[in-house]
Amino acid sequence: MTKWLFFLLASICFLPAFAQPVTFPHYPTPEEAQEMEAFIDSLQALTPLVTPEPPPAPVRTMAEWEEIQAIAISWTQQYAEILIEIVRHSAPECTVIVIASNANSVSNQLQNAGVPMDNVEIINAPYNSVWIRDYGPWSVYHNDVDSLMIVDWIYNRPWRPEDDLIPTVLAEHFNLPIYEATTAPYDWIHTGGNNLRDGMGTNFSSELVLEENPGKTEAEIDAIARAYLGASRYVKFPNLPYDLIHHIDMHMRFIDEETVIIGEYPEGVADGPQIEENIEYLVNEVPTAFGNPFKVIRILMPPDGNGRYPNNNGDYRTYTNSIFVNKTILVPIYEERYDTTALRIYREALPGYNVVGIDCNAIIPAYGAIHCITKLIGVNDPLWIAHARLRDTENQTEPYPVEAIIQHRSGIAQATLYYRTGADGPYTAVPMALEDAAASLWSAEIPPQPAQTEIQYYIHAVAHSGKEQVRPMVAPEGYFRFRVKGAISSNEALNPVETLKLEIYPNPASELARLCLESRNAQSVFIELANQQGQVVWRATEWLPAGVRELPVPVGRLARGTYLLSVVGEKERISRALVLGK
Repeated sequence: MTKWLFFLLASICFLPAFAQPVTFPHYPTPEEAQEMEAFIDSLQALTPLVTPEPPPAPVRTMAEWEEIQAIAISWTQQYAEILIEIVRHSAPECTVIVIASNANSVSNQLQNAGVPMDNVEIINAPYNSVWIRDYGPWSVYHNDVDSLMIVDWIYNRPWRPEDDLIPTVLAEHFNLPIYEATTAPYDWIHTGGNNLRDGMGTNFSSELVLEENPGKTEAEIDAIARAYLGASRYVKFPNLPYDLIHHIDMHMRFIDEETVIIGEYPEGVADGPQIEENIEYLVNEVPTAFGNPFKVIRILMPPDGNGRYPNNNGDYRTYTNSIFVNKTILVPIYEERYDTTALRIYREALPGYNVVGIDCNAIIPAYGAIHCITKLIGVNDPLWIAHARLRDTENQTEPYPVEAIIQHRSGIAQATLYYRTGADGPYTAVPMALEDAAASLWSAEIPPQPAQTEIQYYIHAVAHSGKEQVRPMVAPEGYFRFRVKGAISSNEALNPVETLKLEIYPNPASELARLCLESRNAQSVFIELANQQGQVVWRATEWLPAGVRELPVPVGRLARGTYLLSVVGEKERISRALVLGK
């Protein structure tokens, strides 16, 4: 309850005369801006009621593409149509928490709009505005994955003191510990839309975070971010001149550890020049956590309905202000002729995800969209898979190594790489080996492929507790992919070396697996299935005519796990991993 008392004292002289939530813009109102200096002085003058304590180290802040148990919104009637669609498309993925002043009214609106209420929880609590991204809680984990905690800091809107208490409300609702960077020496003023992260210790903000903390050095701010968020690196970009809010989620969206979607204006228009400078700095000066250059995907920043950009008083329309909700990603949309391209870019970058557009014309004049009015709560029991997706290559002769950091608090029992070279075809499973126990690094290889091949792949892991996870989260329908460049040689096209081809389906299997064997000539083959200890659990000898033949493999009585299936022909041996799950 410390924060409730702290902010009651700090903001009582700034509180306007209203009791119900009103419509505030995303940015500070003129009245708030006028009172900001006095508001900050009042915070700094208060004696802490309790000495602040950061969360127990080490700390890791979750990335937005990780598994969540809930998404939270604050209800504001002016934007009810947008909020209804967020609830509609989020509820199939997780619990939706709605902060509201009138639960019955909100419930009736949702039900009248045809939204099932099974996964919706409405909490009556005081609040001031819809912008929960900025004042809501942050999900962090002790020791990467061990335990979920909530982190919070100061929201600098003098007329919105109740907003800044919502993290405590949600921490109590989920029965989670909360650590507040609200009193000296950890008094940190920050807004959530200006805090993007990669889930691996890097945080990104505009230089607004320096301006909002005039009494602190950059080193002091970095130290607070390290203590509360586990930020071993804090990247700050110059502010954009026409972005009134200066929150980087208005023009940037990280979609994995090494890929970022960044808004693009016509040359020389609005914030275009500064965005291009920021990109140059990011790509050339800031390596990813894996040591590679960031991959940048461009997406248009469209003009408003009158064809105006922000430098001509047009709305600050953005497609990067989107949000992951497990297997769904919600994207703001405005006008079909621009939306079609933006949604296609998301679907191409994130195959398998349910990409949903939500009309945000009503809210974008307030300098915010979907990301600005939502907040995520991570799961209590994460199985974390961090991976640098493979990129296009010229290599046609050497295997393609796949590495991933895989962690769960119970430990990882097994990990498997699945890959395929034909769209919609069956995946081949390859067991991953623990390459570096200290770093929780697992690895496997994809065999070399000829030019013009697209390889699609994903990673599956099982914890000792039995929890399973895939990366990307939408696998096997979704996947990572890369292409082998170069021209196809005539010899490869006309004279394939192999005399045998082998596919296994379904894989994973439960009661029965089937082998699809294709032989270029009639031959006898020896088939063997071995467990991870090398013990043979099933074998057979079969005569294959030239052509394709399917064979059953009885696996119903075998223990769950990854097995190696080998087929030995007259001139070659082929092996594939077979995963059994019950």
